[in-house]
Amino acid sequence: MSRISCVIITYNESKNIKRCLESVSWTDEIVVVDSYSTDDTREIASAFTDKIHQLKWSGFGPAKECAKSKATGDWILSVDADEVVSGKLREEIQGITESQGSLDSYFIPRRSNFLGRWIRHGGWYPDLVLRLFRKEKGGFTDRVVHEEVKVSGSTGRLKNDLLHYTDPDLDHYLKKLNRYTTLDALQLFREGRGAGVLDILFRPILTLVKMYFFKLGFLDGVPGLILAVSSSFHVFSKYVKLWHLRETTGGEGREDGPPV
Repeated sequence: MSRISCVIITYNESKNIKRCLESVSWTDEIVVVDSYSTDDTREIASAFTDKIHQLKWSGFGPAKECAKSKATGDWILSVDADEVVSGKLREEIQGITESQGSLDSYFIPRRSNFLGRWIRHGGWYPDLVLRLFRKEKGGFTDRVVHEEVKVSGSTGRLKNDLLHYTDPDLDHYLKKLNRYTTLDALQLFREGRGAGVLDILFRPILTLVKMYFFKLGFLDGVPGLILAVSSSFHVFSKYVKLWHLRETTGGEGREDGPPV
């Protein structure tokens, strides 16, 4: 019988980690890689697993690949600390991994909760993420942010949702926006990208129009409007930071820790 290892990376996730770990406690193994949290994250996690490893932060990709390297299961289920595996998704995953005809990897639709509301439009759903794969067939890229799983083999799609409790309030969103836009700019900088007037002026506008009108974000009511405007500001901030990196550092930039 195939074994499933759930891998999770953490940094100051005491508000989320228990809910997440409870939803994956059925897996054969839970591996947590923590970037030296200063809250109770490790203590809470220790009630669910003794496989908790400390790693200095160097980006999402390297942290997740480290977690994968510590896992011993045949299958890797990658879950973020603010996500929950629903009961139906659990049953589907168990059926897939026990089947003789299963593929090598699977995308999972992700449904996000923003400001207390499940977002169904604006390009946010279904947010397909590749999170289930055979260990010997896949691995994480080394990107600082927006890491991906690269798989050598066949890929399918599951039906049931992974639940993502992304931003419970606007204060949390704005703090995360600041950190993520810094990481986004740093990643683009390392790829040799630049930012000009057109990027700073028009990309945010296009993001707003696309999300709110073309992707039907207006159907999510006020949260949909807030999300579209906030995403537009995210794009604006990212390219302003990229422009500033180009203008002032001429080097690699600096990142002390993961986003909140």
